[in-house]
Amino acid sequence: MTTSLYETLLCPECNERFDTNTVHDFCQKDSHPLIADYHLNGSFPKESLQGREYNMWRYAEVLPIVKQENRVSLGEGFTPLLSLTTLSGTYSQNQLFLKDESGNPTGSFKARGLSMAVSKAKELGVTEICIPTAGNAGSALSAYCAKAGIKAHIFMPEATPKVFQLDCEIMGAHVTRVKGNIADAAKLMKSQNDGSWFDVSTLKEPFRLEGKKTMGYEIAEQLNWELPDVIIYPTGGGTGLIGIWKAFQEMKKMGWIENIPTRMVAVQGTGCNPITHSFQAGIETIEAFEDPAPTIANGLRVPRPFGDRLVMKTIYESNGTVVDISDEEIKQGLQEFAEAEGLFISPEGAAVWTAYKKLRTSNWIKQNESVVMLNTGSAYKYAENLYSLS
Repeated sequence: MTTSLYETLLCPECNERFDTNTVHDFCQKDSHPLIADYHLNGSFPKESLQGREYNMWRYAEVLPIVKQENRVSLGEGFTPLLSLTTLSGTYSQNQLFLKDESGNPTGSFKARGLSMAVSKAKELGVTEICIPTAGNAGSALSAYCAKAGIKAHIFMPEATPKVFQLDCEIMGAHVTRVKGNIADAAKLMKSQNDGSWFDVSTLKEPFRLEGKKTMGYEIAEQLNWELPDVIIYPTGGGTGLIGIWKAFQEMKKMGWIENIPTRMVAVQGTGCNPITHSFQAGIETIEAFEDPAPTIANGLRVPRPFGDRLVMKTIYESNGTVVDISDEEIKQGLQEFAEAEGLFISPEGAAVWTAYKKLRTSNWIKQNESVVMLNTGSAYKYAENLYSLS
């Protein structure tokens, strides 16, 4: 049995440490996400991964669940890293990969974060959990709460495809549809929460990040511990972007990798691009985007990520960039990608693909570089949004 190296919860802003045996959300003093910290003392050599099961729990030492019996798992993680042979030839890219998260439970990368959050909630004795969602996070929370015997309260914008509501309700969750965007859903949820529901909104609790970071560990392992030059990620709340970068930092501390050449690219929609505005201004915080436009890429419609400072820190530290993509470009990207590689990717994945093309055309990405793109979910859950393609 593996032993977690989880040591403490830390606020990176004020360096205050928090008791790991108590339920915490975020640092109230700084309104900053709490980060799980580990005792990375060399007691977890990467060679110990040999023979382990191929899911995200193979990295248990650097995950925060102390007792194995508290894991709430549906088989999430270790998704394929696909070599895009046709498109790499078309765009003269030496190494072009797609990390395809669509095969996760409930059809998206959200399974990783919510599996971890629900597991830790179970370990700490939580009985009811709430979340605002653009779709996939609600589906994942509902599934893992059902598995754990925890009550789920889901708040989603009315524009969210109805399949997500069905997905949640069939798992026994209580669903409330809200006029407006995900920020409006969060406001209504907060007004209805009397304090008895544990809020697992993006980065308002510490452990979804720990599930998402396993994408970084997997990418490194699948590339034989040679990190890619560029990772392109669809960024709404930004947990995955931050998590992958956190994983790379941890691996370097443990001696699993020697250096981190990777530049992190955040992809936004043109109708809601607060990260772009901050990047262009060269600032470390993000202002809320007023009146975000509807989009077929629901996951990108986040007016302001709660972990704004961590998002910007990741982009700046990695010498990365931000790219905006329109809905029309997403539709074109879906078609091109499907015809070339036989993969029907999500709208967010198509935004990532289109961002790659822009960066390759401008030579920000060079021919001899290795590139990993993230397809964060299944296109089939977006059929209601995509009917106009047929």
